Amino acid sequence: MIDETIALSARALKKWVRNPAAVLPGLFTSIFYLVLFGNSFNPTNLFTAGLSGTLPASVIAQIKQSILQNAFGGAPTYITYLTAGVICLILVFNMAFGGIDLVLDRQLGYLNTLLTSPIPRAAIYFSGVMQNLVKVMALALLTFLIALVIPDGLVLPSGFGPFNFIGIFAAFALLGFGLSCVFTALALSVRSIDSLVAIVNFLTLPLIFMSNALFPSTSFPDWLKAIASVNPISTTNEAARLLIVNGTLSSSQLSTFAGDMLYLIFVAAALTVLGYLAARRALKAE
Repeated sequence: MIDETIALSARALKKWVRNPAAVLPGLFTSIFYLVLFGNSFNPTNLFTAGLSGTLPASVIAQIKQSILQNAFGGAPTYITYLTAGVICLILVFNMAFGGIDLVLDRQLGYLNTLLTSPIPRAAIYFSGVMQNLVKVMALALLTFLIALVIPDGLVLPSGFGPFNFIGIFAAFALLGFGLSCVFTALALSVRSIDSLVAIVNFLTLPLIFMSNALFPSTSFPDWLKAIASVNPISTTNEAARLLIVNGTLSSSQLSTFAGDMLYLIFVAAALTVLGYLAARRALKAE
């Protein structure tokens, strides 16, 4: 099964790499989200917009730093806080729409050809999962690098090292794998692109906005806090932000990070099982 999974994944990734129209939008989307949310929606600018000219620039800078310290976990810039949320945004939307290729394979008859050949059904499913995961992790890395170079962008702490980087992307990979399992199963279950687009549009926006991707959940009403606390996007953001903002973690922060990672492992395992069961029912030759 492993050889078949690798071969089918490689086929899809070759098509993706050879098609600039499929790769470049992901790059531009990363820049757009970081610049738009990082500047237009920057809460430190919103709170201090009316103070320019009435207070010295040094005082305004202190107010901005106080807002970041108290509301955004001590991040030196809003984009430092936002980067993890934007990467989760990229993960969710690209996972959701990544199944379009699988729907096209069904409509063009290629999927039916695979189903009538001696290839394990699990290989077809997991190849869809892995190809989407590789695509979004590449985009996640690009987004991280873009955040480092844009003006007033991502500022890493002095204690940031290779293990921080590995921990950050391990959290993103667990979220991406779980989401890929669900959305791949969904893509294999529907019969048209219109159906897939309608369903993912319904699912993705609530999933993003009922999390702490863009703003801290401390400002949410109680009912939304309860939802955000179990949303795996919130857990991923919390784990990644701990490493991005703090670098070296204290014992309490390390305990929080370990709990977040265990939760993400549990969610990824549960979604893998549910996704496979749903895909197995959908993978029937027509």
